[in-house]
Amino acid sequence: AVATLGRAAADGMLAGGVLPVVKHMPGHGRATMDSHFDLPQVDAPRAALDTHDFAPFKALNDLPMGMTAHLVYDAIDPRPATLSPVMMQLIREDIGFDNLIMTDDISMKALTGEVDAIAAGALAAGCDVVLYCNATLEDRTRVADAAGEMSEAAQTRAVRALTMRRSPDDVDIPALTAKLDRLLGGTVYG
Repeated sequence: AVATLGRAAADGMLAGGVLPVVKHMPGHGRATMDSHFDLPQVDAPRAALDTHDFAPFKALNDLPMGMTAHLVYDAIDPRPATLSPVMMQLIREDIGFDNLIMTDDISMKALTGEVDAIAAGALAAGCDVVLYCNATLEDRTRVADAAGEMSEAAQTRAVRALTMRRSPDDVDIPALTAKLDRLLGGTVYG
């Protein structure tokens, strides 16, 4: 069901000319903490993760871009997925996602340490792109310097993602608004 809904959302975005981002890989559903403030740890056994948590990502592994989760999966690696070569290998090989992978925002409190070291660690783990959304220009410069130029593999994945973007389908807004109005019984904007 999750993969079906994810596919429908992704197809809608692609039809609208938008590249969807599958997140948070390889799963955030079991987290009981907010990674904006803490580092969540998931203690589920590997078999349960494979069967439930990782399955939707495997079903959506053809989508253009993915975003990592700042979570620790105790059964797999003690490092947060974003900084874990083991988890990144799992995403690439077991889940089969070989398109562009970006980190979640590395300014989130789930990750600790100097931002330039976090950026370098994420790239070394196997991420293609580092997101750093809330910072001073000085800190952003440190992250950009630590990240350097995209690897050849990351550039290939980025180009592949961009080639998946298409012109938006033609849309008849009045007809869709009327259909929505009918479906909602006249309470579209109520």
